[in-house]
Amino acid sequence: EVQLVESGGGLVQSGGSLRLSCATSGTRFDDYVIGWFRQAPGKEREGVSCISGSGGETYYADSVKERFTTSRNNAKKTVYLQMNTLKPEDTAVYYCAAVETDLRYSFSYYYDLNPSRYHYWGQGTQVTVSS
Repeated sequence: EVQLVESGGGLVQSGGSLRLSCATSGTRFDDYVIGWFRQAPGKEREGVSCISGSGGETYYADSVKERFTTSRNNAKKTVYLQMNTLKPEDTAVYYCAAVETDLRYSFSYYYDLNPSRYHYWGQGTQVTVSS
């Protein structure tokens, strides 16, 4: 089992930056794809990005492409989401989630950023971007 804890959220002005961290526990951390998701009030949970177990492959939603970067340090069992040029519409609770890599498929299998694929979730961290 994998446990995840997000941190790094806060209040930032439009155009600013934040870095979220997702600290995990459990074994075989590099066997897991880690996804970042967000949910704004009254809206459905939205996929933001995902990263392969090795960290060698990443994918981003169009809404954050070229502004957000995800990375991981498997030795520290931590995944990061660097968020630059933040916009008010990025305001949401951000979650990291984990799923054990399905070796039947290539990493592109996770490009749909479907929350239902992910089995383990953190508690979320609030990001608020003021205009």
